[in-house]
Amino acid sequence: MATFNDRDFRSAMSQFCTGVVIVTGISEGRPVGFAAQSFVSVSLAPPLVSICPAKTSTSWPLLRAAGSFGINILGADQHPLCMAFAKSGGDKFAEFGWATSAQGTPVLEGALGFVDCQLEAEHDAGDHTLVIGRVLELDVFSVDRSPLLFFRGRYGAFDDLANP
Repeated sequence: MATFNDRDFRSAMSQFCTGVVIVTGISEGRPVGFAAQSFVSVSLAPPLVSICPAKTSTSWPLLRAAGSFGINILGADQHPLCMAFAKSGGDKFAEFGWATSAQGTPVLEGALGFVDCQLEAEHDAGDHTLVIGRVLELDVFSVDRSPLLFFRGRYGAFDDLANP
């Protein structure tokens, strides 16, 4: 097998388009959250999803301690929200509307969908942590808006919703 460097690896992985989500939760009575593109459905029975926060994340340890988190699936028009939650520190929720789910998790206004999870398991994954969440509740808020996508280092949208 040929050798490759970090840049080669990033370049190859950038050929795969991902959606963008904001992971949210409550820590010591305050909302916390971070942007992520590593989100995937894992299992239907039981219903499980996965995220992969960086080990340098300051938000994930707070959510881990809480034992639960929510996944806010972003629409293409929510790029500013994504950028705000991609930064470390500050009150990320101050600029954006949100409510709470039945579980008490922050649900961001305008999200395409929401998945409320209980922390099921964590696994070491290099410079990230592979997190498995058991889905407790979910909702779809919009089926006619394009999702926010990340591809080749840029954000974009899927324009052809009419042709599945």
